[in-house]
Amino acid sequence: MSTTQPVLNPVLRVPAAQPAVAAAYFAARLACHTDVSDVAAALAAPGDPGFVLVDCRSTASWEQGHIPGAIHLPTALIPEHAGRLLDGSVPVVTYCWGPGCDGAGRAALALAELGHRVKEMLGGFEYWAREGFRYETGDGGARRETDPLTAPVAAADCGC
Repeated sequence: MSTTQPVLNPVLRVPAAQPAVAAAYFAARLACHTDVSDVAAALAAPGDPGFVLVDCRSTASWEQGHIPGAIHLPTALIPEHAGRLLDGSVPVVTYCWGPGCDGAGRAALALAELGHRVKEMLGGFEYWAREGFRYETGDGGARRETDPLTAPVAAADCGC
């Protein structure tokens, strides 16, 4: 008589959510996040993108490279300067270094607590540069070749 337990599939060890639960979760997630490609497309389109982009990193980081058109507002300065720099009726998109940094999330929380509608740009400056989008430095503009592990090299978008 065998007493061994069947090996559980690690993906389904915790069962998948019911459709209504999953739909609510993903709707809330998408209401709070955007990605580099979508931000780039919105900024490149004619007219007002409908949001303001906020780089919440330090001055040294900003000078090392930042997204054109972004406002520099370090997280620690949000309570003091957001009212002067941001229109409360315009949604804000925050970014920091990259996916290993919670700075954009902390900035988004600080702005939300002040009454702003806000999204965090997933991937941050790292993925902006890795996807080959133009950025500015203290010495002028720059662009890297697209990293084929992060974005399609020969297509306008990934099709998702």
